[in-house]
Amino acid sequence: MTLPPLTAFGPDFTFAHDDWLAHPAGLGAVPKDVLGTEVAVIGAGASGVIAAYELMKIGLKPVIYEASRFGGRLRSESFDGTGFEGSPPVIAEMGGMRFPASSAGFYHYLDLMGLTTKPFPNPLTSAAGSTVIDLEGETVFARDLKELPALYQEIATAYAQALDGGAAFTELQNAIRAKDAARVKSLWNPLVAAWDERTFYDFVTSSDAFQSLSFRHREVFGQVGFGTGGWDSDFPNSMLEILRVNLLGFDDDQRYVVGGVESVLRRLWHAAPPCTYWPEGTSLGSLHRGATRSRVMKISRSNRNGPLLVTDQWGNEAAYEAVLVTCQSHLLTTAIEVDEELFAQPLWMALDRTRYMQAAKTFVMVDRPFWNDVDPKTGRPVMSMTLTDRITRGTYFFDNGPDQPGVICLSYAWMTDALKLLPLSDEKRVDLALKALGKIYPEVDIASHIRGVPKCISWEADENFLGAFKGALPGHYRYNHRVYSHFMQDDMPVEQRGIFLAGDSVSWTPAWVEGAVQTGLNAVWGIVAHLGGACHAANPGPGDLYAEQGPVALSG
Repeated sequence: MTLPPLTAFGPDFTFAHDDWLAHPAGLGAVPKDVLGTEVAVIGAGASGVIAAYELMKIGLKPVIYEASRFGGRLRSESFDGTGFEGSPPVIAEMGGMRFPASSAGFYHYLDLMGLTTKPFPNPLTSAAGSTVIDLEGETVFARDLKELPALYQEIATAYAQALDGGAAFTELQNAIRAKDAARVKSLWNPLVAAWDERTFYDFVTSSDAFQSLSFRHREVFGQVGFGTGGWDSDFPNSMLEILRVNLLGFDDDQRYVVGGVESVLRRLWHAAPPCTYWPEGTSLGSLHRGATRSRVMKISRSNRNGPLLVTDQWGNEAAYEAVLVTCQSHLLTTAIEVDEELFAQPLWMALDRTRYMQAAKTFVMVDRPFWNDVDPKTGRPVMSMTLTDRITRGTYFFDNGPDQPGVICLSYAWMTDALKLLPLSDEKRVDLALKALGKIYPEVDIASHIRGVPKCISWEADENFLGAFKGALPGHYRYNHRVYSHFMQDDMPVEQRGIFLAGDSVSWTPAWVEGAVQTGLNAVWGIVAHLGGACHAANPGPGDLYAEQGPVALSG
């Protein structure tokens, strides 16, 4: 029997956002006297722009505020001197760069905007061509897992067995494929209680599959991991976070967006879909007269029954019946003055306890994809996608054609490895990466191929982010439950209603854009309900099914 394709269905909230999006009845409607009502959207990233696009279609007027750069962590930067006279730009993806095919909600918008994708050159995939693993000065070359030494096969087998033995992985993933909500919940909910307070590392070391293996196996597993590369930076995280990534296929069948992923949001900004209330040709761009509002400095309320007041950096204050906040949660206590009464104290605790992981990337443009040159001594490519315990950690190659400039992500590092680079200049980061790669490929002169200036980022150094993405620690499930369920507001005091949360800080699957999409769509439902609207009976929305399909609540 052929199984349905894997999508990000649950496992915490078993609602098919992709089916809701695809239904011809649309996402909902508001009363006629509410049409045209302005709704503030704070943040022009994936969650904010997609929510604004859907609110516009329903007949509301989203007003987007952006503190810095349109796109959020979908940030595609063109190398200088490219993209002129009809030639495509050469892109460095500074934020999200690989998008699993199971992200059905996000791919809905990619397809809608006419964008194309290609397989991402992850280690040991055909898109990478070949992979080099360099650990403790020992280098291994392979084109797929079967070519690696037995130790790597043992690790892969042990992890698969650990997942099946400790999490009923195959059965649970099959239920997710089938979108069998009852079965998913019956298998997943007990895991939440069992694994919330245990780390990823604990799951690995306590599993029967790894008990008979050596520390070396666990060490290599941390450095090389599975799918996209090393996972030791995630060892302290809650195992629930890792299970979700595995179950939803986020580490498999990943693709990148041709022309840069930021283009999906820019196209949504200019798109003119059929809209209730708004005239033909209306777009987010036209509603904003071409530009978003500026940085938000304050969110307040003049009285408990009154509208929400949003003040920008220039002192402009506007009143809104609803406000959607999609920025990182830390900004609500560090960068934006927010009336304390707008959130319950347990929610403030959850927002403040949100933990972000650090991430650093270093990109260079090169004259051509020279890594495809064949070494006459070995018959192999002169360079390969590289995983290493050196400071570069992960090195990826992007081929734009044999006679076109290529791109190398010289280094993609997380947590402590990212912090090592934090105070360094772009040139110093490139220099360190070249020295590290020079020890793996001593006969390759990478520097001779570099053109232009490098593109580097440390997300934790950006005042508008203060980190790359959320990484839940053991015991954080209750916090995540509080922020995720915030769009369900019927039982809240009136002074706390009307302000909604979405984005990576709210998602169950941080670091993956699908979570930002789904939480943005949840907020769309919440805003429509808050304004007296509802979904069509034939296409119930997330809030309509939340009571029976929402996340399990842990006691205490």
